[in-house]
Amino acid sequence: QVQLVESGGGLVQAGGSLRLSCAASGGISSIITMGWFRQAPGRAREMVASISSGGTTDYAESVKGRFTISRDNAKNTMYLQMNSLKPDDTAVYYCGGRLPFASNYGYWGQGTQVTVSS
Repeated sequence: QVQLVESGGGLVQAGGSLRLSCAASGGISSIITMGWFRQAPGRAREMVASISSGGTTDYAESVKGRFTISRDNAKNTMYLQMNSLKPDDTAVYYCGGRLPFASNYGYWGQGTQVTVSS
């Protein structure tokens, strides 16, 4: 079983930066694809960025050039560096984990609130 715990959310002004962290535990965290998702009020959860165990990354178009996803397998931790934040980035951000060859993310953190003021 994999446990995921996010940290690093908060309130920031537009144009500012935040770094989110996701600590994974459970013994297999180094072999799963991990991702950041977000959900704003009244909107569906959307994928923000993902990173494979080998470091291959993928980003939503809305965050390309502003957000950077990374992971430290030795520390079983994933990060999301968010720069040039916009009010539209306001959401609860969730860390997710997906086993190799699985079609869906089966592991989720509790979420951390990111609020960007204009």
